Amino acid sequence: MKLQPVLKTWRQALTILLLVMFVPVPAVSEERTLPLDELRLFAEVFERIKSAYVEPVEDRKLLEDAIKGMVSGLDPHSAYLDPKAYESLQVNTSGQFGGLGLEVGLDDGFIRVIAPIDDTPAQRAGIRAGDRIIKIDDTSVQGLGLSLAVELMRGEVGTEVVLTLIRQGVEMPFEVTLTRDIIRVVSVRSRILEEGYGMIRISQFQNNTAAQLRRALTDLSRDRPLQGLILDLRNNPGGVLQSAVEVTDAFISEGLIVYTEGRIPNSELRFSARPETAGGEVPLVVLINGGSASASEIVAGALQDHRRAVIMGTDSFGKGSVQTILPISNDRAVKLTTARYFTPLGRSIQAEGVQPDLVVEEGQLTATDPGRQVKERDLSGHLEGGTAGGTSGQGAEEASLAQTDFQMYEALNLLKALNIVAGPKPVISTE
Repeated sequence: MKLQPVLKTWRQALTILLLVMFVPVPAVSEERTLPLDELRLFAEVFERIKSAYVEPVEDRKLLEDAIKGMVSGLDPHSAYLDPKAYESLQVNTSGQFGGLGLEVGLDDGFIRVIAPIDDTPAQRAGIRAGDRIIKIDDTSVQGLGLSLAVELMRGEVGTEVVLTLIRQGVEMPFEVTLTRDIIRVVSVRSRILEEGYGMIRISQFQNNTAAQLRRALTDLSRDRPLQGLILDLRNNPGGVLQSAVEVTDAFISEGLIVYTEGRIPNSELRFSARPETAGGEVPLVVLINGGSASASEIVAGALQDHRRAVIMGTDSFGKGSVQTILPISNDRAVKLTTARYFTPLGRSIQAEGVQPDLVVEEGQLTATDPGRQVKERDLSGHLEGGTAGGTSGQGAEEASLAQTDFQMYEALNLLKALNIVAGPKPVISTE
């Protein structure tokens, strides 16, 4: 007796498989109706490819590509992680890896630079936030996908890669040759800009960023109390949510910092400040720009809502979503957008970004020659000044800052102005 095949065509087999896949799971309470027409369409396309494509294609590849397309079509940050991509993600989160030092995302099929990481080949080569990568060596990135593009940019330390970029304001695409290097992300840097005024730069939010921030605050105030602090979050692509919460907590003593809303269990979270603040009440200016994303926007948005800091610079990137890694096997996972986050006043930053309180574009300050001007001290027989005490002019370091980092220079000037207004009033005799 011959057994009759139960399933005669690929279409029948795949349709049944997909029907099984779409059976509602207990964790989801929403009612679902099976999209039968779409499932049949999928099976029809699958069969046509199997029978008519110019070369044979493995079933595994077709199904895996279908999964990739299904996930990547949701938003720019969701992705299916095959074994290589999953391993790459785990290497990336370890804090040291070989590559160029770029935080990137998808933008109309091309790769958009969210931010170059400090002290990496990309940052040293002058790649900017907002640049779009259209080719990696000889490979066009159009339709390539984010994971494969990142894989192409990584490689053996010391090898070269050529990126073809387009930049707003530059008419023609241009090439940049970079040498791959070990990427060690230094999360926090700090320095004294001028006596009493310090700067802390956070390049990325890692697990130990808040502890590094507290040490930096202690070091900056070791010789004398700070009169003002600049928190530089420019070109900071984000990182660990908890780290952003702890950094914000260092500057506020009460109230909500951020909350998230989503559909899966544990996606609705609320984070509030604790009474202890490492930053005290020191006047604070936060610098942001178009490369400030995700966790950076959490910090800037919270400090802005609490009126704890003046936000200065340009609009931030606008990534107000939370991604969760959902393993589906030992070597595969789905990176899925599972929640949106909101500032303490309920603002969603998604696609909007944080708008600075004071808009200061990147620029360079150059002094003009006013020509020879006659002043009182040039007049013959002028009186000498009788005021007690001396005056101080702009130092060489401040003048250099005005030329090398105009936004930082303006932030420093604002802190000085805040201290002048809020400082102790002089005692003026009426006699």
